[in-house]
Amino acid sequence: MGKQSWLDLFLTYLRLEKNSSIHTTTNYARDIASFELFMKNNGIVCFSDVTTQHVREYLSLLFEKQYARKTVSRKISALRSFYMFHMREQRVVENVFATVVVPKSGERLPTFLYEEEMKELFDSLMGSRPLDQRDRAILELLYATGMRVAECSQLDIKDLDFSIGTVLIVGKGRKERYSPIGAFASDALQKYCEEGRNLLMGKAKQPNSSLFLNYRGGTLSDRSIRTIVQKRMEKVSYNKRLRPHDIRHSFATHMLNNGADLRVVQELLGHEHLSTTQIYTHVTKDRLRDVYKHSHPRA
Repeated sequence: MGKQSWLDLFLTYLRLEKNSSIHTTTNYARDIASFELFMKNNGIVCFSDVTTQHVREYLSLLFEKQYARKTVSRKISALRSFYMFHMREQRVVENVFATVVVPKSGERLPTFLYEEEMKELFDSLMGSRPLDQRDRAILELLYATGMRVAECSQLDIKDLDFSIGTVLIVGKGRKERYSPIGAFASDALQKYCEEGRNLLMGKAKQPNSSLFLNYRGGTLSDRSIRTIVQKRMEKVSYNKRLRPHDIRHSFATHMLNNGADLRVVQELLGHEHLSTTQIYTHVTKDRLRDVYKHSHPRA
């Protein structure tokens, strides 16, 4: 069986059995392809021929190339899952990546915007053109729900329920959750749906049920939403290097700063494990220390 067939079978397993997102399967495919190149350069014909010595050499190569530890961990995790699947299917007798441990560096706290900065961001989105209305609706929705950009790009118009103020979000592993959208996001979304979206739909070649549309009336892609959010954020950010995902970080941080229960925030974010959400408690502690240092006369 050729190497490509092994990869195809694994990706099919991810899509059909694990319900993995396109983003996840793309990353896994890229990481395994990177290892295939290493195999080719070292004369390794098949995945079943890989030894623990090869794995150590590959790990050394990744660090020589100065990949971030988080990136190395992701690559190793992808290969561990790949071999686990093929062990199950009895194509290999050993998972050579099973015992690989990537040393952890100090955990980097998530970047976020302060509430005043978020207000400045929304104040910069007051245009009345269809694309301005769309961009404001996107930013308001991301901040109101804490949803991922990938989740936002998959929304249909039917996923919104203005009567009770909720949106249906399909997260990782196709898990569904309902999230409140709040008054500001609801207003922005209604204006966009009634005005801007209708104008964009007029340019479409065929009916489109996607919530967010591009200038031709087609579905706005994950990448396009990231680009839009990035550009909007850069206009109001002078000192921080921000990413679209930082809107999600801001949502979680502000919720906890204002007294939300950690488990509620976990549910809203769609985190499977509470430990994933707990990193934001460190952010709030840092915020408390910062406020104390600048506010207390004898700090």
